[in-house]
Amino acid sequence: MNAHTLFHELVHATGHESRLNRASLTEKSGFGSNPYCKEELVAEIGAAFLCGQAEIVERTIDNSAAYVQNWLEQLRNDRTLIVQAAAQAQKAADFILGNGPENVAVKTSTIATPPPMVAEVCA
Repeated sequence: MNAHTLFHELVHATGHESRLNRASLTEKSGFGSNPYCKEELVAEIGAAFLCGQAEIVERTIDNSAAYVQNWLEQLRNDRTLIVQAAAQAQKAADFILGNGPENVAVKTSTIATPPPMVAEVCA
């Protein structure tokens, strides 16, 4: 499994009810439905954010673009979907990186570095 795929799956894991409790993941919905599409966009955008943090963007951008292309119809039908998905993806990436609200005050004066887990995956 490559780093991008791992990040994609980690973002899905943040949606569990004991973590960020993302409705697009916790509510039952079928393949291709709006909530399913939104969750896939959250995971893909979140993975792109994490790849950027790990400085591996150039190796993954084409795959991300192709994957998001699959959900283009839902994007056309719901103009707010991408904005909502990006916001949820940012929350997921922050959760994975330990940049939650409880940590922001401590980290604002330091330069962020990837946590050991991210650094190991990308090495």
